[in-house]
Parts: sequence; structure tokens; C-alpha cells
Amino acid sequence: MRTRQQLLRALIVNIIADVDEAAREVILTIHWQGGQHSQLRVRKPKTGEHGCRTPEEALAVMRSMASRWPDESIAASLNRMGMRTGQGKTWTAHRVSSLRRVHGIHAYRSAEKESEWRTMSEAAKLLGVTNHVIRRLIKEGVLAAEQVVPGAPYQIRANDLCDQRVTTALTERKTRPCHADSENQLPMFTDT
Repeated sequence: MRTRQQLLRALIVNIIADVDEAAREVILTIHWQGGQHSQLRVRKPKTGEHGCRTPEEALAVMRSMASRWPDESIAASLNRMGMRTGQGKTWTAHRVSSLRRVHGIHAYRSAEKESEWRTMSEAAKLLGVTNHVIRRLIKEGVLAAEQVVPGAPYQIRANDLCDQRVTTALTERKTRPCHADSENQLPMFTDT
């Protein structure tokens, strides 16, 4: 590193810095030994702007999820998607809450939970099945569900849980044996 610094000092005569406020750029003019000149333009940061900013993608996820999901679920989703805070840390409910307040993003209100949307766990509880069954119904296209962004929790309309296709699929699943013998239709168990 020291050698590089000495080499640069030997090659560069001087550097002149100028600010172009209209373009919000810092213009660096480098005078090299031998009479050549190079110009480098660097974006000038806005007041209060720094390198430890939360990525816009994370803010977009937060804005889209905040009205329907608590901070814990938002933090879990951001972590699942591999997004980090401006400082490179993982998300916690406290960090989500703090960032929401700074950016004026309204919080989830549990009193509004009696709305039209249900989580996968709530849907499973209402239908008396497991989350795995709900996930399979969504994957097969029997149960309509939305994700605000890929990787976010599924949101299911309460009305869709009463859909005839869903109740028919659940009834068929409950009456179908796991693995049956073709002659007497009884489940087969093998000793291993």
C-alpha cells in the first residue's frame, strides 16, 4: 500500500476539485506528470445522505406489508429474502418499527384483523387442517392467495376459504387413504 501511495505521488502533479451544484456532482481534474489531464465526476450526496441507508427494496417490502402484517412478520420476511439493514444487520421487530416511524409508514393494527385477509396459519386453523395442506392447495391453484412480494407470507381472502373448490378438495383429501391395497382398499403397512 505504501508503494502504491508513493507511485501515485510521483505520477500526479495535483488534483483540482470543483462542485457543479446544478448536476449535484464533484468534478475532480487530475494533472499527471507529462502534461496529461483526466477528469472524474462523482455524485455529490444530498444533505443527510450517507452510505448506511436502508435499501429501497426493503422499504418497498415494508410499505406493502405494514398494513396487514405485524413488525415481527415483516422482519422475518425481510430476513428470509436476504435483505439487510443499512448497517448490514439482520432485521428485528424493533428495527422494522423504528424504520417505519422514521419513514412515516403506518403500523399494522390488530383491531383491523377482522378484515378480509387471513394468514396461512389462520386459514389452516379455520379449516381444521395443517399449514402444509394450505400450502399444497395454494400450489395446486385450488386456494387463491397473494404475496405482496416473493418470499412474503401468503395472504388469503376470508371469502376464498368458503369457496366450493376448497371444500371439495379438503373433503376428497380426508376420504382418500394414504396408500391402499388394490384388492381390499385397506392401508398397507410394512415392517422394516
